[in-house]
Amino acid sequence: MELDLLRCWQLRRDGEIVHVAVRQQRLIAALAIRGPRVRNYVAGLLWPDCPEPRALESLRVSVHLATRQIPGILVKDGPVLALDPSVQVDLYRVRALLQDSPAGSGAATRALLDLRDAELLPGWYEDWVLFEQSRLHQDRLRALTLLARSLLQAGDCGGAAEAAGAALEIEPLYESAVRALVTAELEMGNPVSALHAYGNYTTALRRDLGVLPSEALTKLIDAVQPGYPPARFSPVLGSQPLTHGVEDFLPVHGGEAAVLPGPLAVGDTRAEAVFAVGLGPRADHQGAAAGGDPGPVRDAVVGHGVI
Repeated sequence: MELDLLRCWQLRRDGEIVHVAVRQQRLIAALAIRGPRVRNYVAGLLWPDCPEPRALESLRVSVHLATRQIPGILVKDGPVLALDPSVQVDLYRVRALLQDSPAGSGAATRALLDLRDAELLPGWYEDWVLFEQSRLHQDRLRALTLLARSLLQAGDCGGAAEAAGAALEIEPLYESAVRALVTAELEMGNPVSALHAYGNYTTALRRDLGVLPSEALTKLIDAVQPGYPPARFSPVLGSQPLTHGVEDFLPVHGGEAAVLPGPLAVGDTRAEAVFAVGLGPRADHQGAAAGGDPGPVRDAVVGHGVI
């Protein structure tokens, strides 16, 4: 028998799909993922909100139905339940692959790259499943990033870029993967692709976390185009008050940049958010934190651009 837990739950016997009720699916999946366990543990895992006697009764029914419908899938050794060792589980193969060195054969490299969409039991939201999903998520992310670094060292920049891209499909804000992707693109003579990857990462990082890339990553880009990404600056001459509501402030070279929801000045027809550069670190907006009326920010604006 073959059991798939990645991408979807599926059990096959002699190549034919075996249709199993959801309650039995949960039991089989739990034993496959957690290994042999005593009945009390399994009952508490699958029915955490039920009193123990009721949970054990539910487990007894599930075990009976599973063994009647799929003879040989479970091993019952007194109080211990287990999945039969002859059942081939795709998760086991993936775990073994993730534990191996990423600098393996071409087949192993391709197998790792194929894990970009290998989610564990998607659509299952029980706490124990979410924990296992998160663990596999991190294992896949680290393995693909290590693979990208290994391929870079071996001189396979194309493979490194593919591995780094696969890692970023799993976690777009994983800087180690971004750094590997940028390095690979630069090594292949693709500075535009490198700048594009860096720009996407910087924008997402600022939008989602309000932080800036690391100095190490910025240095890679500065070697190609210092000061990237440009903010599509439009000059604003002289001092100009910011009369619109300020949504956020970002650190910029010891001062701050104000993020505003609309146009900076009268006559500016752009509706998207813009930022203004050149605010001092003690701008008037800090009065809002003390409960006062911040009023318009009066510090000079030296430029602004669309976010």
